[in-house]
Amino acid sequence: MDTRSEVREFLSTRRARITPDQAGLPAFGGNRRVPGLRREEVSLLAGVSVDYYTRLERGDLSGASDSVLDALARALQLDEAETAHLFDLARTANASPVARTPRKKATELRASILRLLDAMTEAPAIVRNNYFDYLAANALGRALYAPVFAQPQPNSARFAFLDPAAQEFYPEWDRNTQELVAAMRGEAGRNPFDRKLTDLVGELSTRSERFRTLWAAHNVRFHRTGVKRIAHPIVGEMELTYEAFELPADPGLHLSTYTAEPGTASADKLRMLASWAATDAAASVAAEPEPAPDRTPTPDHTSGRADS
Repeated sequence: MDTRSEVREFLSTRRARITPDQAGLPAFGGNRRVPGLRREEVSLLAGVSVDYYTRLERGDLSGASDSVLDALARALQLDEAETAHLFDLARTANASPVARTPRKKATELRASILRLLDAMTEAPAIVRNNYFDYLAANALGRALYAPVFAQPQPNSARFAFLDPAAQEFYPEWDRNTQELVAAMRGEAGRNPFDRKLTDLVGELSTRSERFRTLWAAHNVRFHRTGVKRIAHPIVGEMELTYEAFELPADPGLHLSTYTAEPGTASADKLRMLASWAATDAAASVAAEPEPAPDRTPTPDHTSGRADS
């Protein structure tokens, strides 16, 4: 990815969304040619010269100190995710050629993680990677995201933007896709030299106008917790709270769990889904052909010979 372009677009879009009134500045003159703050206003708020801020916004973060970045984050009223993204962009701008390699990631799931998933029986649980591939899930997680797991290679981003079923599955598809792209933008900031992630962004940009529009907005957010509405094809619409956890021992992997508020219709439907998943699993086992009988001769322990 073009780091200078990323910096330029990120800073200019953050500046454009803040009015002088929101920044506590007097709005002199009624003819403003920019939708938000002017560059000189941002430089005033950040305590740097106009020339220096102009250099930063043109994409040159090289040499910018943490104190300058902090001041810039305050001036542009960045939230936690946006501030982290700004520091990621600065880290990339100052990285040596040796450091410009993708960070090491876990390539397979450990057996203990799979056991953990299987042990979670009352809440859907899913493990994904930084490319939004769904790598594993417990039985209830697979049942909850059955349309996604129906893909040959389950990927939540491709499902959301390329599968027409996603707009029915997610009643708040507009909001969900905004949050998904904002999370992907954060991943791209942390891993700017990851070719696989870049290829995914390129694929979605080519095939989805919705993705292109959202990607151009340069919004960033953490995917940690929230409420998700799902219109499940079996049990109907549910409102679930999700919690997402990074797996420290497995760089790049995230565990997400889903629960429903006790006593709600969503909680009842989640129990129905669990019952359906168990019934479906039992039916699948029953439908499997019985193994062929073992024709291996049984040893005759009394004579030392095999029965004929």
